[in-house]
Amino acid sequence: MKKEYDFTKMKAVKNPYAKILKKQITIRLNSSAIDYFKNMAKELGIPYQVLIDSYLTDCAISKRRLNLKWQ
Repeated sequence: MKKEYDFTKMKAVKNPYAKILKKQITIRLNSSAIDYFKNMAKELGIPYQVLIDSYLTDCAISKRRLNLKWQ
């Protein structure tokens, strides 16, 4: 692997998916919620993190709101 590459001679194209790339974060989740998604992911044959991401993305797209009532 070279230290530097010369892209001036290449016909480089900007990544069209760059705007939708995922961002790594740290989040604290309840262990029962993690177990729920891990078990469901195992049944579906996909990684549990992909399942959680898919669920949250679906919530965001459909603008689903959580109904919380604090006591």
